[in-house]
Amino acid sequence: MISYEPLWKTMKEKGVTTYTLIKKYDVQSKTIYNLKHNKHVTTATLERLCEILECTPNEILEFTEYIK
Repeated sequence: MISYEPLWKTMKEKGVTTYTLIKKYDVQSKTIYNLKHNKHVTTATLERLCEILECTPNEILEFTEYIK
C-alpha cells in the first residue's frame, strides 16, 4: 500500500501549503484529495510534485505493508 505521509512532512518543511499547490502551481483539488486519501495519482503528478518541492519521490511517498 502507498502512503503519502512523507509528502505532508516535506511540504511543512518547505513551507508549501495545499493552497499554494492549487493556486500557484495549478494542482487540481481532486489530486490533493487523492493524495490526502492515499488514492491513485499518476507518475507525472509525482514528478511534478518533486519538481515543485525540489525533492525525490522518497520524500513524497512510502510503501507500507499490506495487511489482509
